[in-house]
Parts: sequence; structure tokens; C-alpha cells
Amino acid sequence: MGLLTPLAVRIGHLSWMPRLLPQVTATDRALQRLTRGRVSILDVAGLPNITLTVVGRKSGAPRSTPLLAVPRGQDWLVAGSNFGGPKQPVWVVNLEANPDAEITVKGRTRTVRGRRLEGEERERAWQEMVVVWPNYDLYAERTDRQIKVFELTPR
Repeated sequence: MGLLTPLAVRIGHLSWMPRLLPQVTATDRALQRLTRGRVSILDVAGLPNITLTVVGRKSGAPRSTPLLAVPRGQDWLVAGSNFGGPKQPVWVVNLEANPDAEITVKGRTRTVRGRRLEGEERERAWQEMVVVWPNYDLYAERTDRQIKVFELTPR
């Protein structure tokens, strides 16, 4: 965690944050382009993160999304929270359609396989994730859907 992590948690707690997600994502992509994938907004906030690249289920084209991600040994945990919005992020359905993906961490890309966690395994992972980003519990309260959790394992 970094010096700005508590501020990031407070900002992420704001009820109107989901409306700004497109602007935050666009800004983050621009920052990553400028730094060749080595720095993201989440880095500035002192939070662990990846860029997940999945194949679009309809287009077949690669789609990249910066995500807060929790390291777990060689694996990464990610949640389709969408700030607790009513709809799950598009990357979730793309990853479910094709679990073979790529992640970029600090400018280094590797191939992973995504696996949706369910039941007790999901709950254990969720508890690990809440330690890193307490707002996940808030996001779960904001939505009627169960937020999907995935484990990304290097291949």
C-alpha cells in the first residue's frame, strides 16, 4: 500500500464514482500508453493492478482493461465489481467465453487462464480482496448481483 491508498479508498467509496468510470478508464489508458504500461492510476494510488487482455466474445478482437488485482502467489484475483453498478463489466463475459487471456504487470506481459471462483473458494478470495480494497464490500451492497471473482493463473 502507498501513501495515497487511503485517499483512493475514500474516493472509491463515493456513491457517484460509477458514473465517472469511463473517464477514469480513459485517463488510465492514456497514462499507461505514455509509460508503455509501466504506470497506471492504480500505481499512483499504491494499489496492485494489472491490465487484462481478453478476446471479445463477439468481435474476436483483443480487449484490454486496467483492473485492481490482488496478488496471490503467482496468481492474481480480480473482481467484476464495476464499482457496484447494476451491470457486470464486459471483460467478465469475455473471460467466461474464453478463459485464455493475457495480463500486463509493470510493462511485462504473460499468458494466463481465468477461472471463476464460487462457493467457499470465492468467499475466501473475497476476504483476501477486501483487505486490499475495502470498498469491495460496499460495491457488493450497492448491487443486486453477486460480483464475480476470478483467479488468473499463469500458463
